[in-house]
Formats: sequence, C-alpha cells, structure tokens
Amino acid sequence: MSDSDNYRQKKQFFNQMLTVYGRKPVLEALQEPSARPYRLHLASSNKPGGIIAEIMALAESKAAEIVWHDRQELSRISRNSKQDQGVALDLICEGYRPYQEFLGQEPAASYDIIALDRITNPQNLGMIIRSVAASGCAGLLLPEKGCAKLDALVIKASAGTLFRAPVLRCQQLEQALDDFAAAGANIYGLSSHAKTSIGSTAAAGRNVFVLGNETDGVSEAVARRCNKLISIPMSNGVESLNVAVTASLLAFRHLLQS
Repeated sequence: MSDSDNYRQKKQFFNQMLTVYGRKPVLEALQEPSARPYRLHLASSNKPGGIIAEIMALAESKAAEIVWHDRQELSRISRNSKQDQGVALDLICEGYRPYQEFLGQEPAASYDIIALDRITNPQNLGMIIRSVAASGCAGLLLPEKGCAKLDALVIKASAGTLFRAPVLRCQQLEQALDDFAAAGANIYGLSSHAKTSIGSTAAAGRNVFVLGNETDGVSEAVARRCNKLISIPMSNGVESLNVAVTASLLAFRHLLQS
C-alpha cells in the first residue's frame, strides 16, 4: 500500500525541520532575522520571566507555536536532556532533507556535492553552508555525528543561509558515499598530498568532493571510498587552505568551468 499524497507532503515538511536546544542557542536563533521558527518547546518546570520570557516574546512575534511539555517529553524532542535547559526550537530549513530523497529523485546527468568528514569548527561549517547556498551547488552532504552541530553559532556564521541551503543529512558518511557511488557518482577526496590537481576533474558528471577534518584531513575509512585523491595547486610554499576556503572553490567550480 503506497503512502497518500497528504502523508508524503507532511513527511517532506517535517524532514525540513531542524531542532536547536538550550536557552541561549534558541534565543540567538530566534534573533536571526531570516529564522523561520515553527514550534517552540518549553518544559513546564521553567520559571517565568527572564530569558524564558524573552524567548517566548520572540517566538510569538514570528508566529511560532508554543507548546509546553514535562521534562521527559522535552528530552525526547531535544535528544539531549543534559543540555537542553528546558527549551527546544523547531526551525524550517527549505533545503534540509535526508540524502536519500536527493538520490530518490530522477538523477541529474551532472551535479556537484560537497561532503564533510569531521568538520568540527562551527565557523567553518557556517561559511561552507554559505558558499554552497550562494553557488547553486547541488548539495552539502553532512553527517549528523562527528561534525559541528547545526546550532546558533553555525546559523550566524552562515549569515542565515542555512535556512535555504541544500543540506543533505546522513547518519554515517561512509554509507552515504557508498550510496552515491552506487548511483554513478565519482567520489573525490581532497588531500594536500595528492599529486592529481582539481583542475583535472571533468566539468560535467556526478561528483562528490569530500573535505576532511581541519587537522587530520580525510579519515582512512572515508579515503577508502574515494575513487581518487585530488589537491588544489599551491604556490609560494603554502601547504594548505582553510577548509571553508577550499569548499568555496569547489562550490563555484561548476560555474567557473562552464
């Protein structure tokens, strides 16, 4: 029995939902002008006034629904009872969805995806999201574990573009890369030690470019899934670029080579 159109639309809507938690992160997210809050979750044990009152006022000004829960219910929503401080916020992100939805669509003949392997700096992640959104790149493949969490710091660093950037989430990057490879994509790992230059990659085709950790680079498990390791040519004795700068070069690659 197939799902009804109403069910699919509802599922797609909630797949676009990003939940942030903690009093200060929620407050800062609500203060972002481009934020699209859907529902504010509060623990009934919260004392009125102070930051809670400020959070509620901002949520109401943006027409977000406010729902009260007991602590156990709220912990199921935040998935982090030790740090949620009795507050969680659902935000609508137009391009935020599971990567399987992207692969489930009619595959394009050419696309570029940027994948992140253990990028832990929120500033870097936010700037990468901004570059992906600005370039029209097909998507940013982002693991739910191992990378910096999508929170108020990332929202701020992205200049609010998180709410419209094509972010494809996955549980484990290795499995997602296997699935992209099975769908005909080339998997390229970025490495400063690689002898092959990024300029040698074809302008067309289905390509996934993997950027590794700011210190250690691409992990061994991810490197094994790459068809080839490539590098960006350097001059004047410079060994590497900031990962966000590298992501920007990759994100705009399809425009510069067209």
